[in-house]
Amino acid sequence: MDKTWKAIIWNQFGAAMDMMKNAIHTCPDDVWGDFSKKPEWKKNDVVGFWYLVYHTIFFLDYYLTHPAPTSENEFSPPAPFTLSEFDPAGALPERVYTKEELLSYLEHCRQKLRRLLSDWSENKAQRSSGIPYRDMTVAELLMYNMRHVQHHTAQLNLILRQKIDSAPNWVSKTKDKLGRA
Repeated sequence: MDKTWKAIIWNQFGAAMDMMKNAIHTCPDDVWGDFSKKPEWKKNDVVGFWYLVYHTIFFLDYYLTHPAPTSENEFSPPAPFTLSEFDPAGALPERVYTKEELLSYLEHCRQKLRRLLSDWSENKAQRSSGIPYRDMTVAELLMYNMRHVQHHTAQLNLILRQKIDSAPNWVSKTKDKLGRA
């Protein structure tokens, strides 16, 4: 794949991750989550702001794993994160994750995307994603993944607007260059 398309994908996917990062930084501690309680499902609040961030980054990481794991057990997120997102019963993490932990995880994913695009080719783009419940090519999964990040980032920004009457600005493209590690 030519350098132009790699740069476009990087600029837009990076912008989606930048917007999530900005939402994390903007979120006040009292909106982030209650560290004194074990996470639990709630009727209208899912689990909390932190959980929406975690869910998004977990699947960002999973969908950037190439070649795709042939089973969910072959995927391993970095510590302290677990495979709880794959639990069909909806198991939650044992505790609220901190902003710092999730910002570090987001940076891990940014570097993973950088590595993926560094050896991106037309052949790689056309391969099957290998994820049984996502019948699409690696290229389509990449676009799906970016849409997933932006979808949940929009939810985070809505929560911020509702709770603090403010949200981060739109990022049109990342300022971080693809070639820089």
